Amino acid sequence: MDANPEQVIWRKVLETQMRKVLGSALVAAAVVVAVPVQAHHSFAVYDAEKTLVFTGVVTRVNPDANHLQIFFAPMNAERKNVERGPDGKPIIWAVEMEGSAQAASEGISVSTFQPGTIFSVGLHPLRSGEPAGSKRDTGAVFKCPEKTPPAAGKHCDSVEGNQKLGPGGPLPTATN
Repeated sequence: MDANPEQVIWRKVLETQMRKVLGSALVAAAVVVAVPVQAHHSFAVYDAEKTLVFTGVVTRVNPDANHLQIFFAPMNAERKNVERGPDGKPIIWAVEMEGSAQAASEGISVSTFQPGTIFSVGLHPLRSGEPAGSKRDTGAVFKCPEKTPPAAGKHCDSVEGNQKLGPGGPLPTATN
């Protein structure tokens, strides 16, 4: 039995309205998903105008899926010891990298950055002043050969046999 012309028209009207509703729902769902993702990847908490360069000793690595973090004690300018707070304990900084899988593909992982590893990295510090920052857009990470710190005032990129890990060029110049 054929549908009458009125039914055909109404079916087309309903189909058109359903497409609009479905399209609006998909757009709304995309916005709901995109906003937290964008917020998660916001760089606003870091001071992109300021770049610090550290040579430090790894204390631990957090291989989180979203952002691998290396916790380290910065070395003093003489490169003989780590910096210490008023209580005599090492000052600990953290540098946030890309996700663990991406970092591992660049040679940066829990197994390649074990406690005691000496490395140099540039980072954009947190605006809050807490001892942490992001490596984003600051060049490669340089790993010193085992138990071979750089000379006073230098970084791992100056040590013969260093390893350049990750994308980017040389260590950045520190800014204040």
